[in-house]
Amino acid sequence: MIQIFITGGTLDKRYNELNGELDFPETQLPAMLKQARCTAEIDLQLLMLKDSLEMTDKDREDIKQSCIASNAQQIIITHGTDTMVATAKHLAESIKDKTIVLVGAMVPYTIKQSDTLFNLGCAITAVQLMPAGVYITMNGKVFDWDKVVKDKQHGEFKVI
Repeated sequence: MIQIFITGGTLDKRYNELNGELDFPETQLPAMLKQARCTAEIDLQLLMLKDSLEMTDKDREDIKQSCIASNAQQIIITHGTDTMVATAKHLAESIKDKTIVLVGAMVPYTIKQSDTLFNLGCAITAVQLMPAGVYITMNGKVFDWDKVVKDKQHGEFKVI
């Protein structure tokens, strides 16, 4: 079984027609998995719905404790891209026996041309194939958490 911990990020944002902003009225993960026709055994757990720039050290600790407490050996964490590497570092410092993949998107699921389904599919595949460790998957690639950076100028993740 694959455990998906939902924390928010762009992939789960929705356009609010009333104020013109992106917000989090609810998670979109069940709809994403249905649209992707994913048949992997997955358990979803909502931890929070936050923009990663608003994540605190306590939020990262809560994510880590959820990973430790989970019976699953394969864990995906949906996460905003701006602080994804910081959360991955926090997890990697103390979790060595599970495969953890952080995934996000540059364009929300509910907006046309979103990269969400592609990135989520990559994460679901990666978590089943990679050995124990902490990874980030974006742009069709799987990165070691400590060898990746978000290139904000080009809107993609790159090896450092």
